[in-house]
Amino acid sequence: MRVTFSRGSLLIDNMEKSFPDWIQYDARIGSYRTLAFRYKDLKRFFPDMDDHVFDQKTVDVCHEEKLRSYQKKAIELWEKNDYGGIVVLPTAAGKTHIGIEAIGILKTTALVVAPTIELVQQWRKRLEDVFHVNIGQIGGGIKEIEDISVATYDSAYLMAETLGNRFKLLIADEVHHMASDRYLEIGKMYAAPYRIGLTATFERVDMLHENLEKYMGGKIFELGYDELSEYISNYEIIRIPVELEQEEEEEYERNHEIFVSYLRRHRITMKGPWDFQKFIMSSWNPEGREALTAWRKARKIAFNARVKKDIVRYVMRKHAGTKMLIFSDDTESAYMISKEFLIPCITYLTPGPERKMYLDMFRNGEVRALTTSRVLDEGIDVPDASVGIVLSGSGSTRQFRQRLGRILRPSNGKKAVMYEIVAKGTSEYGTSSRRRKGVPVSVDDDKEE
Repeated sequence: MRVTFSRGSLLIDNMEKSFPDWIQYDARIGSYRTLAFRYKDLKRFFPDMDDHVFDQKTVDVCHEEKLRSYQKKAIELWEKNDYGGIVVLPTAAGKTHIGIEAIGILKTTALVVAPTIELVQQWRKRLEDVFHVNIGQIGGGIKEIEDISVATYDSAYLMAETLGNRFKLLIADEVHHMASDRYLEIGKMYAAPYRIGLTATFERVDMLHENLEKYMGGKIFELGYDELSEYISNYEIIRIPVELEQEEEEEYERNHEIFVSYLRRHRITMKGPWDFQKFIMSSWNPEGREALTAWRKARKIAFNARVKKDIVRYVMRKHAGTKMLIFSDDTESAYMISKEFLIPCITYLTPGPERKMYLDMFRNGEVRALTTSRVLDEGIDVPDASVGIVLSGSGSTRQFRQRLGRILRPSNGKKAVMYEIVAKGTSEYGTSSRRRKGVPVSVDDDKEE
């Protein structure tokens, strides 16, 4: 029985009479076929198969990284789970070390996939520093393929048909991204028999994370911030309530009432993201469009309350000389802060080279603050950033944990502080409470600054 790789599938010639139902006959090519991720299953069912899927090569790499106790435990469980599974650890807990250890153990070809070009570049540099070999990069305008390579999810997806049998180990950073319909094809079309997923927040509100068990091996290890206190910086979260100006308050109430009245008339409850999607789907008529427009206006007023700039100014003075990140939920707010305080701004509109320049300046201490919209919720590793300011954000616990993790990487004597600036009398209060669920911290709520 001969097995070969072809464009994300495994082709099986001289098929044995008894075979599992996930192998199908393809009359177009006169051969049996199954998805590439079934390679490990094929080896289990047919250990003597004539295997032409991979080049049987080893990669001579070693490293001197020292693992913490919980990282060792994660690796042990991964090995016991037949070198497959997902590890869930908070941002700043050292998930990269686990990926490095997996490569060092297997000494085989490996592909790391990550959602942003910043994370790809960080992984590439880290792997080069540790293994002292050439590391490939696929994405960001670069196509350099080595035995150990790093790729964006987009590039890994687009090149699955040609790269699907190039790497025997697949490491998926921020693996919750793979659960989407598009990126799940990576899990299906790569033949890699060894797989490990890394993430700070595994569960998704749309429940698509359940798809990952089949293709990545399921969750095998998880720890939270409360169990890792000795390995991350001490921190506190301070929520600062601010008053809308009278004109802003009146405009907010007017638009909020239009939105709420529409929900009442149509008996729509808003308990989560799916309820909001129902509202969006119902807003096709003039009345619904008016409600949607009113919701957007009210949200914008709360996010961009003029007094928030005064609080940002206060925090920047209080922590003068300390590196800080200022997060907003929308591009307009990020640029507003950038212009007001003359600090670099990174949004989805920022070109790659300019984004890299700003991040390098921040790491080198040439600038002490960055403002950003959602694009840096993932993908920035700055150990000495100590202060975060949430100017606006969603109710997503994942987003909040990721933002918090940006300032928790340990350094000597460091204490991190996350400020949330929330407009009183608006829906921001409920949003703030939702996003902090499951984050065990010392919280100084509603502090008047």
